[in-house]
Amino acid sequence: QVQLVESGGGLVQPGGSLRLSCGASGRIFSINYMGWYRQAPGKPRELVADITSSDITNYADSVKGRFTISRDNAKNTVYLQMDSLKPEDTAIYYCNAIGSHYTTYGLADFGSWGQGTQVTVSS
Repeated sequence: QVQLVESGGGLVQPGGSLRLSCGASGRIFSINYMGWYRQAPGKPRELVADITSSDITNYADSVKGRFTISRDNAKNTVYLQMDSLKPEDTAIYYCNAIGSHYTTYGLADFGSWGQGTQVTVSS
C-alpha cells in the first residue's frame, strides 16, 4: 500500500506562517493528484488546496492569496505554505493522494490519506 506522512504542524500566532509537508512511500508508479484537506472540531472535512501531476492548482476561497501548494514529483512530496494565518485556520490538516502503484498482480489504483497534523493559530 501507499502511505502518507505529514509534518510541519504546530502552534503559531495570528499573522504567522507554517509549512506543511506530506511524503508518500511505497511501490509507487505515479501520483496523479495530491491535496490538502482540513477538519475543524464539529465541522466536516473540507478541501484546502490541491494540485495535479501537471501542476494545475486549486484553492478554497478562504485561503486564496495566503496559502500556496506545491509538489516535488521526484520525492513524491506535496507542500502547503501557509502565510497570514488566522484563528479560523485552526484544524487538523490531512494529506490525500491518488495514483497507481505496483502490486503482485501488476499496476493498481490507490487513494491514500495521511494521519493528519494539527495546526493551531492562537495568540
